[in-house]
Formats: sequence, structure tokens, C-alpha cells
Amino acid sequence: MSQLLTVSRAARLVGVARGILQARIQGGELNAHDGMVSADDLLRLYPEVRLEEAGAFERVTRIKEESFGRRVLERMLPSQDMLAQRLFEQGRELADVRAHLQQYHTLVVRLEEKVRALAHAAAGEARDILSLLQAYLQSELQGVLGSTEQANALSVMDDILRVMSAHVVVHPSGHDFFVDGADTVLDAALRAGLSLNYGCSSGNCGLCKARVVSGQVQRVRHHDYVLSEAEKLQGYTLLCSNTAVGDLVIEALEASDPADIPRQQIVARVKAIKRLSEDVVMLHLQMPRSNRLRFLAGQSVTLTTLGAEAIQLPVASCPCDDRNLQFHVRRDPNHGFAQKAFSGLEQGDTVTVWGPWGEFVLRPGSARPIVFVACDTGFAPVKSLIEHAMALETAEKVHLYWLATRPGGHYLSNLCRSWASALDYFSYTAIGGSAGEGDVVRGASDIVRHIDADHPDLRRFDVFLAGPAPFADTVSALLAQRRFPPEQLMVAAV
Repeated sequence: MSQLLTVSRAARLVGVARGILQARIQGGELNAHDGMVSADDLLRLYPEVRLEEAGAFERVTRIKEESFGRRVLERMLPSQDMLAQRLFEQGRELADVRAHLQQYHTLVVRLEEKVRALAHAAAGEARDILSLLQAYLQSELQGVLGSTEQANALSVMDDILRVMSAHVVVHPSGHDFFVDGADTVLDAALRAGLSLNYGCSSGNCGLCKARVVSGQVQRVRHHDYVLSEAEKLQGYTLLCSNTAVGDLVIEALEASDPADIPRQQIVARVKAIKRLSEDVVMLHLQMPRSNRLRFLAGQSVTLTTLGAEAIQLPVASCPCDDRNLQFHVRRDPNHGFAQKAFSGLEQGDTVTVWGPWGEFVLRPGSARPIVFVACDTGFAPVKSLIEHAMALETAEKVHLYWLATRPGGHYLSNLCRSWASALDYFSYTAIGGSAGEGDVVRGASDIVRHIDADHPDLRRFDVFLAGPAPFADTVSALLAQRRFPPEQLMVAAV
């Protein structure tokens, strides 16, 4: 019998986004029952998968890590203790399977003996029928015992994956993710794009406590927060301090709406300032280890520093890495903070972060493909959203259109091209232009014409639009003329 795999595990094994696999299920190319797919069916659909690849999902993992700009890109293996525990659990499962198979084998042998006795005692047509049944049982039993069929590559890869990582399901949302290496459950959830409830992420506040429904956890980080005896008896644990020993089911709160994220004020330090173009710099702020910023992809924050007025900027990085925040600051001689970012701020300087703000976020539960439309530094919140969509792996198709109104305006075009070359479900269209509001409006019309040509069925998509107000207003009006559903359009004036 072919091994059954969850859709998430199957997508990881063949190296595609979960949304793509779900689309193939909906299209009838792959059979699924109760969220499970057959390893044999999956291998017929993806015959290029081979065991020697040792995890075809690594290509997607690599490009996501590179694009997220994490300080540490190297994944650690699980500890020796964790590997030993997972191998022990698999060995115990294998022993249980063998015991059940032995019981079934004994049952079939006894059934065959009973049928033979009945056939010997019977006469006429009944004897003939029982003799045929006896012959069938003997043939099938010999076929099973003499079988030399090998498990297919995906089944073997799945066994390896279960040792290297643990699968976690969150109730009541049904979201799931994998815990790799030495990650805590919270770290793994954030990397997967989930917005679980947490505070300090260092074991002090207790906001990340969740109830373990099934499975085991093991503490990998010290924590000062003390769970009550009642909480321990109910199975509560701190997600920021524990990892999953094996497959795990937990009950935990998740933020699905901007209103679920509390306002925070955190003093961060400048980690780096990088020139992206003549007119744009990337400001990299690092949060304290004990106080990370909770936010949803696409949201903005207010930044203040000594000697400059406050500025509100969208976060240009993914919530997957809540300690390292990136911002794209456009040159503006009339704004003190922008001027300071270009010529005054230095590594180690303090910047106060206040927020988050805004509702330019992914739609909870929407599996529609996504069109992102950006103009100039409107790419900043779009970048955060794209990286979040990559982490969630729910969209079957993502297309980015980016208008630049000045030379060098596609200041991260290489990054976008790397996404397009590495990810089958991502495509990128760069549209050039020159400075001036009129060109912004004309560029908006050009983008809509490109979208019309590429996606005549745009009503199937969610559209996220970010850029200067004249650009956003023009694109919104053109989409309205095409009767695009307003509830599927998200707009941010940047």
C-alpha cells in the first residue's frame, strides 16, 4: 500500500509551494482524501524526484533564505539528543507496525486453514467456491511474503524528513509548519509566516504559551517565566523555549488581523545602511534580543531619532525575522530623517520604533493568486508581502509589476529576477520611466495594459497596489473601470 502524506509534507518533498500542489488537486491532476495524498500518485506527477536529491525542497528554501536577508543562512542540524529521540520514536512506530502485520498474517493463515477445512467437509458447488477462495488466499499470501517491491523515493525521503524535522499543526486554525534543526516552535512558526501570539521571545513574559494537544516538546532555551501547576497539568508550554521532539499538535492564538497586533515602542540600533541606488538607501535596524517587533507583512512603523522629525515608513522585510527590520528610505532634502539616513546615521545609533500601523496585509484564508503592483519605493511593503507569501506557500501564482520613474528606480531588480528564476510560481515585470507626476500616471496606465495582456481573468486574483498617491489613484480607477472587485484590492499610498 502506498504511503499517505499530508499536502504540506508532499509539497516539501517535491520542492513546490503548497498552493501549487493544492491547485493541482483542485484541477483533478492529483487525488487527495482528507488532506492526504498518495506517495505513488505524487511520484507519477513528479517523476523527476529522485532519492539522491536528498530533499528537492532545498532549492526553494535556499532562495527564500537569501531573499529574506537573514544574518545566518546556514540551517543547523538537530542536536544528537533530538536525532536520537526522533529515531527512537520512528523505531517504536516501526515495531508497532510489525506487530500489527504479524497479527494480520496470523489471522490470514488461520482463515486459509478454516476455509480449507470447510472445503474438505463441503460438497458440490459450495466446495468449489471454498476451494477457489482457499486458492486465492494462498496466492495472495505467497505474493505478499515473496514481494521484493521497494519503497518509492518519496516514501524513503519522507522517513528521512521526519528525523530531520518535525511537523506541527496549530488548532483551531489548522495551519501547519515544520520545525527544522535546533529551532524553537516559535522561531519555526515565524519563519513559516504564521503570526502566533508572543511577546519577548526570550522566556520572560509567557505570552507565547500554548497547549500541547499531542506529541512531545523539549526545552532548548532557558526561561524565567514559571508555568503554574494547573497550566502544566493541562499541557501548556512556552513555544519560545521548546522545540518539537516529533510531530506535534498545539492549541495557540494567532493574529489574523492588524487589530490583533498590539502597539509597541522599541529602541533599536542601526545595524547597517546600504546604498541601493542614487536616491534610495536600505536602513537595517536590529531589535533587542529580548524585545522583538510584532507586525504583519505590509505594515508601517514610525521611526524617530535624535535631531530629526519622525517619519512613517513601511517595513521592507518579512516578519519571519522579527529582530532584523529593513526600510527603504528615499532621498528627500525636505525631510530631516531622510537626510540623516543618507549622511548622518551610523552603525550603533539608536532609532525608536513605534507601531505597527496599516491594513495593507495579506487576506487571511485567501488562496487566490496574487498580483503585486509597485511604483518606486512602493516596492518596500510589497517586498515584505512577497517574502511573507513565500513563507506561507499558499498562493499558486505570484506576479510582480514594478514601475520606476527615475533611473536606477528598480533598485532591487536582481533580487526580483532571482525569485523569478528560482520559483516556478513567481514572475516579474519591470517597467521603466522618467521622473515627473505625469509619467507616474502614464506608467500606471502602462502597468494596467501589461496586466490586461497577462491576466485577462484578473478577477481570480487579489491585487496589492503600493506607490505615490497619483499612481495608486490612477491604477485603482482603471481597475474599477474593468469592474475589478473592490474587496480584492488592497492599496497603500507610499
